[in-house]
Amino acid sequence: MGERSFFYCIDLNNQDTRLDLYLSSRPISLSRSKIQAAIKGGEVLVNNHPSKSSYRLKAGDQVCFSIPPLELPDLKPAPVNFDILYEDEFLIVVNKPPGIVVHPAPGHGSGTLVHGLLYHCKNLSGMGGVLRPGIVHRLDKDTSGILLVAKNDRIHASLATQFKTGAVRKEYLALVHGHINGTMGKIDLPVARHPLKRKEMAVTHSSGKRAITLWKKLEEFPCGFSLLSVSLKTGRTHQIRVHLAYMGHPIAGDSLYGYGRRWWKKHPLLVDGEPILIKRQMLHARLIGFFHPERERYMEFESPVPGDMENILHVIKQDTKG
Repeated sequence: MGERSFFYCIDLNNQDTRLDLYLSSRPISLSRSKIQAAIKGGEVLVNNHPSKSSYRLKAGDQVCFSIPPLELPDLKPAPVNFDILYEDEFLIVVNKPPGIVVHPAPGHGSGTLVHGLLYHCKNLSGMGGVLRPGIVHRLDKDTSGILLVAKNDRIHASLATQFKTGAVRKEYLALVHGHINGTMGKIDLPVARHPLKRKEMAVTHSSGKRAITLWKKLEEFPCGFSLLSVSLKTGRTHQIRVHLAYMGHPIAGDSLYGYGRRWWKKHPLLVDGEPILIKRQMLHARLIGFFHPERERYMEFESPVPGDMENILHVIKQDTKG
């Protein structure tokens, strides 16, 4: 990928905004820390001169930002830990453990699910691009559960259409903070990139795309948690995490949209007097159902609850009995 250049002319609405904050709010896919490093390195010019991150923009300022060419991650096949729930000559149903990134990205150039898939299977579809062979949809790094992988472009296109039209059945287990009123509900709120925090999504009524999440309460624990079954009618980035957090019931262990590790250290769950720290969001893609394009029949698969989540649920239930 070659060098990318961005040019902005500052209007009255963005006057007096810090330079680094302004650039962080632009759709250039760089974190604030990387933007600050670029400013310090002279890659950002204001009125044709280097500036500082703290510079307060003025109406009429001209900002030019040039990003050097990106180095593509190495896609050499490598063994990666994941289970296969089903496989034929057309597709693979993968059970992804928590902690594994689905495809290469800045900061994650090796050890991804894609590296493991290439080690396991050479014929994967190319529709997802060079860095995402076979990947029809994705899960966050710390979300566990089922993923579909396509072995050729025709299968990929069919599955992608099913996802787009809502024909794929997707169910998740989510352990959330608090007790939710009612036994089931629907969250219909638009989601878009956060205007200032580029790594986050947010409910944004002005510019967000429609996002629909259905939830059903499976169990409620007196110690302040609820276990939900969640299904998606749309597939926005971080949709479940954003929706539940917006409703005041963030997913347990979600440091981005919920309570971070400091909260857990102050309010630990105890086992034999020792604190249990939840190290990732307790979200698990437990079920997927789809129409197999070649077999011409509906297929459905379930993934068992992973060990860390099962352990936390056991702890909460024991705490409830106590």
